Amino acid sequence: MSFPPPSPRNPSAAAVPELPPASPRTPRTPRPPITLTEPSKTKRPAKSSKALRALRSLFRTFPILTPACSFHAGLPRGGRPHDGHVHGASRTTGTLFGHRKARITLAIQENPGSVPVLLLELAIQTGKFMQEMGSEHLRIALECEKKANDKVRLLDEPLWTAYMNGRKIGYAVKREATEDDLTVMQLLHTVSVGAGVLPSDIVEPAEGDLAYMRAHFDRVVGSKDSESFYMLNPDGNNGPELSIFFIRI
Repeated sequence: MSFPPPSPRNPSAAAVPELPPASPRTPRTPRPPITLTEPSKTKRPAKSSKALRALRSLFRTFPILTPACSFHAGLPRGGRPHDGHVHGASRTTGTLFGHRKARITLAIQENPGSVPVLLLELAIQTGKFMQEMGSEHLRIALECEKKANDKVRLLDEPLWTAYMNGRKIGYAVKREATEDDLTVMQLLHTVSVGAGVLPSDIVEPAEGDLAYMRAHFDRVVGSKDSESFYMLNPDGNNGPELSIFFIRI
């Protein structure tokens, strides 16, 4: 009996699945060069009028720090003229930004093109905070303990207990500006007022959209232990939608 000759082996004839060509990696959004200016060392915020100082003193007596309470303070009559500016206050730029599921950060600048004079991380997610901004008025109270012979400037205090409309939300922590923070400020240096979303990969780690809201704030200094920031509405009416109080008691 004869058998057919074995077919020659041809390794190249074996069926090898072809891999799809590697797709090119999406390039990261390039970081802009940082051209922010340093804040002024000599510029001091304007002192408030007697009426506003009296209001700040009165504010310290309110039970805002009780979570079950709600604070309904407003500006004194005549304190905000037709242009929406608080008499005796200094104009600053305030920016709230963060990834939607990460904690929101408050940045205070002398102007949109300067390095922040204050960066404060609040114990609330950015998405949740933006939802709260939908309410008629949002008031944030930040409280820290006064110490004997304490010469630390109020806004240099490292840790605050934070309340939102009288409800405790945790703590707020002052921190130094990181490269990511400066990148965000640089991207927004031409924005005076507005809200939107920045590229999600511009900072690390990328956790989805990075939302921001920027506005002018009036800064009112009541004393060395109390300062207030009032957000100015672009249309200049109906008073501030966001007020931030720093209190040392």
